Amino acid sequence: MNFKKPNIIFMGTAGFGIPTLDLINKNYNLKAIITNHDKPSGRGLKIKNSPVKDYAIKNNISFYQPKNLKNLDFIEVIKDLNPDFIIVVAFRMIPESIWKIPKFGTINLHASLLPNYRGSAPINWVLINNENQTGITSFFIDKNIDTGDILFQQKIKIDERINAGDLHDKLQYLAAEVTEKTIDGILKNKLKPVKQVTISNLKTAYKFDKKNIQIDWDNDALSIYNKIRGLDPFPGARTTLYLNLENEEKKLLIYKSDYIIEKHNNKTGNVIVSDGVLKISCNNGYVIIKELKVEGKKKMKTRDLLNGFRISDNSYVK
Repeated sequence: MNFKKPNIIFMGTAGFGIPTLDLINKNYNLKAIITNHDKPSGRGLKIKNSPVKDYAIKNNISFYQPKNLKNLDFIEVIKDLNPDFIIVVAFRMIPESIWKIPKFGTINLHASLLPNYRGSAPINWVLINNENQTGITSFFIDKNIDTGDILFQQKIKIDERINAGDLHDKLQYLAAEVTEKTIDGILKNKLKPVKQVTISNLKTAYKFDKKNIQIDWDNDALSIYNKIRGLDPFPGARTTLYLNLENEEKKLLIYKSDYIIEKHNNKTGNVIVSDGVLKISCNNGYVIIKELKVEGKKKMKTRDLLNGFRISDNSYVK
């Protein structure tokens, strides 16, 4: 098929989609960008552009920020753009009135090997659950979230020392590769959509809340280590430090750690400080805290924190 430059609309907001957006802009006919409307963020609740909006402005690309994707005028705008594809990366649920418009379909790029880890935080949960591989899946969008027919998957191994931030950066470039292979495969009629298999023990990429980002120090050392790296750098694994018998407490965000498997007689959650090293007992060893943020202080390495912040004997976390 002699169809070198299809018309493409890109939908996305987060920085994860930038490599894919850049690929589309350079290799195809990017008709427009659809991104979320501006929202206040940060302590001052200032309006800040999303990475995708910044890209559109910098590259002089038409963009739209609809609050309601079902708005009839907006749907007409999409139809007038005459897209062959809509490519979606880290956006929101798209109505059928939109995803049925493109000639070749609306394709989502998801940062897991579907059907496992459907949801909003797949990069984090594969680390928390100590998976040894992950990848990118391209699939046709349908009426539900992350359930459409799979077009292409590309796998990568997960290094046991990688954190969520570094895995995010690897996968965003892999997503661009998968996008190109998916578009070209469809245009050359080499890809056949495959329905997602229904399995009983499906793993889910749940949204984070106050409960599931808390560390349970009764868990084993490896599980705690994986939770910390899975939440690094955002939103950060949380715990509460009780500094003395009077229970003076400080909220902690823990970012980097290591672990030791070792028998001991300490209660889980006991805090031990020695020679600039901070370790916390768990049920089969210790977790060594390497980088953290104490309530009211900046994020810093543990050794630097301990130079000016005394953790008294009998301190513990829970």
